[in-house]
Amino acid sequence: MKIIAMIPARYSATRFPGKLMKDLGGKSVILRTYEAAVNTQLFNEVYVVTDSEIIKENITNAGGNVIISKKKHECGSDRIAEAVENIDADIVINVQGDEPFIDKASLSKLVTVFKEDSKNEIDLASLKVQITNKEDIENPNNVKVITDNNNLALYFSRSVIPYQRDTNVNVKYYKHKGVYAFRKQALLDFYKTPITPLEAAEKIEAIRYQEIGKKIKMVETTVEAVGIDTPEDLEKAKQYLKP
Repeated sequence: MKIIAMIPARYSATRFPGKLMKDLGGKSVILRTYEAAVNTQLFNEVYVVTDSEIIKENITNAGGNVIISKKKHECGSDRIAEAVENIDADIVINVQGDEPFIDKASLSKLVTVFKEDSKNEIDLASLKVQITNKEDIENPNNVKVITDNNNLALYFSRSVIPYQRDTNVNVKYYKHKGVYAFRKQALLDFYKTPITPLEAAEKIEAIRYQEIGKKIKMVETTVEAVGIDTPEDLEKAKQYLKP
């Protein structure tokens, strides 16, 4: 089973433009993410996929692998699919470029899903982490996920799901962490499908996979990675780096 990591890296992020090239302890955010992925030693190959010559130069100067996107893409899956179309791989791991502290244990869990899926029933695997803080649960920047009894994703939303109408029921809330593992064919099927209605409404690419019938296995992790969506997140990441 050949496993590769793809790190989509768009320079002009809407909420925090240029965030991937911001300094994080002497290195750019995207370079730290690339090095973290390589250092897990889980992958046969690791690539940064970008539309930016600035990001390309930063990674190649450090000896990294870069693929330049030929088309304009609305989401990471599309960017990765174009890049991986002619690359030999069985499983493709999408590592978010703005999560430089992703840990090996969580990525290993995603790989294990496919190693144990002898019937090839799972199309994708992704991570979820329990959240308990009311502010985190209600924050639309945190994508929530609900699953069935087999941890297959039922739906993703920026809204609070489930809605707790009965306050006597013990409900757990989970945030979707934007790290995906795909079978290559699922990724290509996604790429060939136009943006779907619910995906367009929520701006969550995982929903398109669901709308075209793909099965997504969610894996719980207790590691809360430091994602960088805002300047405040970057400051938190800098503090996280300190001994």
